[in-house]
Amino acid sequence: MDLKAFIKDVPNFPKQGILFKDISPLLKSNTATRNAIEKLAEPLRELGADHVVGIESRGFLLGMLLAQELGVGFTPIRKPGKLPGEIIVETYELEYGLDTLEMQQNAIKKGDKVILHDDVLATGGTAMAACNLIRKCGGEILEFNFLLELENLNGRKKLRNVPLRTLLTY
Repeated sequence: MDLKAFIKDVPNFPKQGILFKDISPLLKSNTATRNAIEKLAEPLRELGADHVVGIESRGFLLGMLLAQELGVGFTPIRKPGKLPGEIIVETYELEYGLDTLEMQQNAIKKGDKVILHDDVLATGGTAMAACNLIRKCGGEILEFNFLLELENLNGRKKLRNVPLRTLLTY
């Protein structure tokens, strides 16, 4: 199945000059979503992961399905102020300022094996911040896992010390 046929380009969103990759058409199709999950999960089955960690918000959509497919738990990484209890925080630089991610402190335990999933690999900053949160808890990242990668933004360079897989590249 050609999954790229289910990714819609939206010019100038969320701001002028950005070509947004909309995964909504893929999510609308049960067949395309199922195909994407099967393709994402297949090489991960033998890694022995304990968790799939998904990054807010679009990383939750396929990340949760991926965790179910692998028979492991799902852990969310969120924007500030959305998680109860004790949290750990990671602030990181964007091209236009700073952003912050949070995770519950007890979500990942020392030695837990984690697959880190998000929908898009762009510059790599968000994924690196999520990686730092997982490592602060003592988790081991087995793989960075993305539905699609925007190769011209060179995000892969920031994430070179962990295996990285993307299903689609642009």
